[in-house]
Formats: sequence, C-alpha cells, structure tokens
Amino acid sequence: MRPLQLPRASFANAAPANQGETAYIACMTDTPDVPDPERNRLSGRLSRTAKVGANLSGAGISFAANTLFGGAQSDERIAKALAAALGRSKGPLMKVAQMVSTIPDFLPAEYAAELGQLQAQAPAMGWPFVKRRMRAELGADWLSLFDSFQKEASHAASLGQVHDARMHDGRRVACKLQYPDMSSAVESDVGQLKAMLGLFNRMDGSIDLTEMVGEVTDRLREELDYGREAKHMALYAGMLADKDFVQVPEPVPELSTDRLLTMTWLDGERLDAFEGAAQDTRNHIAEMLFWTWWGPFNGHAVIHGDPHLGNYQVTGGGTGINLLDFGCIRVFPPTFVEGVVDLYRATLAEDFDAAYAAYEKWGFQNLSRELVEVLNIWARFIYGPLLDDRLRSVADGVSAGEYGRKEAFQVRRLLKEKGPVKIPREFVFMDRAAIGLGAAYLRLKAEVNYHRLFEESLEGFDVNAVALRQADALKAASLA
Repeated sequence: MRPLQLPRASFANAAPANQGETAYIACMTDTPDVPDPERNRLSGRLSRTAKVGANLSGAGISFAANTLFGGAQSDERIAKALAAALGRSKGPLMKVAQMVSTIPDFLPAEYAAELGQLQAQAPAMGWPFVKRRMRAELGADWLSLFDSFQKEASHAASLGQVHDARMHDGRRVACKLQYPDMSSAVESDVGQLKAMLGLFNRMDGSIDLTEMVGEVTDRLREELDYGREAKHMALYAGMLADKDFVQVPEPVPELSTDRLLTMTWLDGERLDAFEGAAQDTRNHIAEMLFWTWWGPFNGHAVIHGDPHLGNYQVTGGGTGINLLDFGCIRVFPPTFVEGVVDLYRATLAEDFDAAYAAYEKWGFQNLSRELVEVLNIWARFIYGPLLDDRLRSVADGVSAGEYGRKEAFQVRRLLKEKGPVKIPREFVFMDRAAIGLGAAYLRLKAEVNYHRLFEESLEGFDVNAVALRQADALKAASLA
C-alpha cells in the first residue's frame, strides 16, 4: 500500500527525522525500490499466527476446563476469555466475531453477548504505538501539525483506533490510525478463518460458506486502504445529499495517508442513549435510519456494510443522524438490487416461481424446489416488517432475545436435511447489514409502518436508472 500523495507544504514545518526513523519513513514514501515495512509478508503472517494462537490459548484452557466441570458460569467464563483474546488480537478475526455475534441462534447467548461488546469498544493500543504511527505517516514533527492531540483513543475497533485532535484553524478532527502489520494479519487470519469454516462445513452441513471467505477477504483488504475509505465518504455524501438530516464526515487529505485517515469530527449521542426517549422520537430516528441505509441501496446499489450501533450517532435530540466508518462499503451489481426487490414482491404475493427467479438473480445456484421452500422461511422473516401495511415494531410482540431464533433454528435444521445451500458472496454483507439495522430497530423499540416506507423508496424503481446513478456517483467520488 502506498500513501496518498500529499502536498509538500503540509510537511514544511516537519523537522528532520533521526537516522533510525529515516529508513522507516522512507519506506512509507512512493519509492518503488524501497519495500513497505507493513506489507503482507511471510514473517508477518507467521508472527500473526503465533500471536493469535497465544491469545486464544487462554480461551482454549477455559474450554477444556468447562468440558470437565461444566456449568453455566463456566460458559460465561469461556465467553469472556474468548472476547478478551480476540480483543487483544484485533484484526479480521475480531471483526468476524463481531459479525457472527449478530446472527440469531448461531452462538450460545453468553458468547453472542460478550462478542457483541467488541462492537462497542475494543481495547485500544497505547501512546507509544500512536507516536510511532503518526511519526511514520506525517514525519517526526507531526505533533506540530495539530493545535492539540488527545493521547487516549476515543474509540478502538478491530483494525484501527480514533483520536480526538484539533487543527490550527480551529477545526476539530478525528484521526483514525491503523494498527501495525494489518496487511499480514488479514492474510494470516483469513487462512485461519478458512480452516474454521471448513470445520464448520463438515460438522454442520447446512450452509456452504466458501463464498463468504472470498467476500470477507475482499472487503477486509479494502478496509486497510484509508485512501479508499476517504473516497467512500465522498460517495455517501453525494448519495445522501438530498437528506438534510444525515451528516457524513469530510476527509482532511493533507493529514491523511493509506494508514492514517484524518476527518472532520462529528458530535452526537450514541443510538442506545435514546432507548428511553419518547415513542415519537424513537420512531423518527428509525425512519431516518431507514433512509440512511435503504436509500443508497435502492437508489445506487450501495450499502454500508458495518451498521452496528456504534456507527450511528443521533444529533439534535433525535432530529438528525451522523453516519460513521466507511471502511466496509459494498457496491453491488444493480441486478442484485433488482433481485432484492423481486423477492420482496414475490414474498408479498406468495409467488413461488417469482421467488425462485429472484434467488437465481441473487446468485444462488443449483436450487431445488425443496431448497427454495426453506429459503422462503428466512425471506418471510427478513421481509416480515416490510410485508405488513400497518404500524408495528420489528419484533412485533416477540422479545428481542428470541426474535429470529425460531426461524434460524428451523432453517438450519431443514438445510441439514435438504442442503447444503451455497451462499452467494453478494449475500454476505447484505444479510449482515440487514441484521445490523434490525438490531438498531429492536433497541429503539420503534413502531413504524415499514411497508409504506419501503414502497415509497421503490417509487419509480428501474434497474437501468440504478445503474446510471451508480456510475455517476462512483465517478464523482473517484471510485470509477
């Protein structure tokens, strides 16, 4: 990976680096014959494998102890040990754990709860790492480029952490720093993920997840490119330009590289802070979330693939939304969106043949009537809130903890008998994003006519128009 080409003026005040730093900083420049010290390399992958193995060993010991002694408290201890191990390891495995924790009935409740906490706040790296990263990206005198820079991370995630800073012109900014050696970590963790999914396929047999590996790998590689993430911000700012209630951060190019992304700071409250707000306020927040997520998908075939609660902020006491973290953005073929719309209409009309054709348009292969009947169980659950032309909550009388569990259990049981079904790669982040958005609605206990909202979003839907809008938006954001 190479840094963004920054104006030389941005480094005008930087003092010369010492001899030891000079070699490292030189490696971070656009010099073709100098290797990148954080590129994907064998030594880095081996080191990563050893680190992950060491971190997970504690959880393995806990698991062995639980096998001998059993008990619910033992389950809870294992879950905590596993979450702590993944938090220390950071990187892709932690992100996959976050994803898995949102799937109903995939993990025991104790595991899902602990791994879900990783979405909110992962353990941050300390000041020595921050200084090394900032020096490598902006030069030895990097601190002089800011009026102030907070030593403690304001947020930490799987691939990087964010620091609050202020520029000399008064602008408050967020500096997102990528953790060291993430390129090697991705390739190492993907190898381990393949092994784990292979074991899952042999033990479970309900779902063929081979396409998931390729999809997750591609998105993770993109997430490491902060220059691309800056373009994703521009993409979303353009797609949501007509939604005055949504704010998207703006990148600061002169203080950004491929491993450092500086952007304008957005103030807002966490979404879960409004769980006790008035019903009308929660309903309005839910409607704003709908247009923030479904609008770009239906209109441009683009989704925000990481819609966990920490990536939404509420502003103005419930009148606005901040959308954050644009590392995981999925651009679909417009025909995939057409398949989503077709399946919605087929499910609404209970048209089996139309549903069969929609699954094929999504990319499902080797379907049989029996498999489509099983998939329709999940479709009726996922589309459920959109099918009822009435005011309702997402769960509609079912507790949040039980919502989706019965359907998930039934689908997996039947797929073991009729399957396996091979999940198309486009489906992976679509399903994750839908579950993440649904989780936000469950937390808000919003009561909305989702059917009318969705129908409004489909007014004048035409796949060719989606393709044209997508092409224009990608070009405007320098992504095409």
